[in-house]
Amino acid sequence: RAFLDGDRWGFDQLVLHFQDRVFNLCYRMLGDYDEASDCAQETFVKVYRSLGDFRFEASFSTWLCTIAANTCRNRLKSLEYRTQRKMERIDHLAGQSNPGHASLELPDPAPSALDRLTRQEQEAALQQAIATLAEDHRTIVILRDIEGLSYEEIAKATGYPLGTVKSKLARARQRLCEQLKGVI
Repeated sequence: RAFLDGDRWGFDQLVLHFQDRVFNLCYRMLGDYDEASDCAQETFVKVYRSLGDFRFEASFSTWLCTIAANTCRNRLKSLEYRTQRKMERIDHLAGQSNPGHASLELPDPAPSALDRLTRQEQEAALQQAIATLAEDHRTIVILRDIEGLSYEEIAKATGYPLGTVKSKLARARQRLCEQLKGVI
C-alpha cells in the first residue's frame, strides 16, 4: 500500500522481504541457479509493472507466488530454455588449486564431510524427483511443502478447485515417496 500511495521505497521493502522466498520457489521449479535468479528478477519486474492491479483480495505473498510460478512455467515451456537444458556446463569441473600454499587446520564445528555429502545427495535426489513430476503436481508440491502456502492460497494461485489441489498434492507426494524410497 505504501508503494501505491507514492512511497518510492515501498517496493524496495517488498523485494527485500520476499526475494529469498521467490528465488527458492524459482529454484525448486527450474533446478538451475542462474535460471532461478533470472526468473526471480523477472517476477519482480512483472510485480512492479502490475502492482497497481493488485486488488488485495488474496494475500500479497499468494499473488507474488502465483506470478513467480507462472513465470517459471513460461520459462519451462519456452524453446530456448528446453534447448539450453540439453547442454551441460563443464566450467565448474576445471577446479582451481593452489600448490605450494600451506594450509592452516582449524577445528570445524560443521557437520562431517560424510554427513554433508549424504545431505547433498539426498537434496539432489529430492530435487531430481520433484523435477520429474508433472508440471501441475510439481507446482503444487513446491507451493505447499516448500513455500508453506495453505490449500486455499494454492487454489487461488493455480485456479484449481480446493479438492483438486488436495488430490493432486496427494498423488504428487505418493509419487515422490515411491521415487525416494530407500534414498531418504
